[in-house]
Amino acid sequence: MSLVGSLITGAVALLGVVLGGYLAIRNQDRLWARDHARQWRDIRLSAYREFLSAYRQYVAFALEPTAHITAVPHPRQHGELMPFFDEVGRPYKEKLEAGFTGVRLVSEFPDTVATVVGVVTAARQIAAARATHSSSDLPSETFQRLWAAEQGFLVAVRRELGLLPMLRNPADA
Repeated sequence: MSLVGSLITGAVALLGVVLGGYLAIRNQDRLWARDHARQWRDIRLSAYREFLSAYRQYVAFALEPTAHITAVPHPRQHGELMPFFDEVGRPYKEKLEAGFTGVRLVSEFPDTVATVVGVVTAARQIAAARATHSSSDLPSETFQRLWAAEQGFLVAVRRELGLLPMLRNPADA
């Protein structure tokens, strides 16, 4: 009986070690997954912040009375204009394009990518309109499209980052 008891005691001890090891590994995997998700959330948040900053600077430059912008018809989209900047405005365009690419690179949801395309398109249309209008008489429809696109982007980003939905109109707060 002592041999059987020793075998049972040894088997229970071995089972305890195996179970403990399994639980430790499982816990480490869970911690790694949580850290990985947190890192990607921070990366996405940084990319979205950089894009929003670049987009705001692009629009602010386009609205400057001294900005020199030209526009030509878009080769693939009938009725759309493509803005071109001089050497002073080129860094704003490059920063916007880099931010745009960064968002498309790290976004997890297709809705976020679709809305960032809308923001960039609307910002480009502001710049294209600025090529033919003074900064004080730009068509209000272009601004309405821009603000609606920005709001859609913010809603999509908050959804992707797992944040609470925000009000559609910040003035309603």
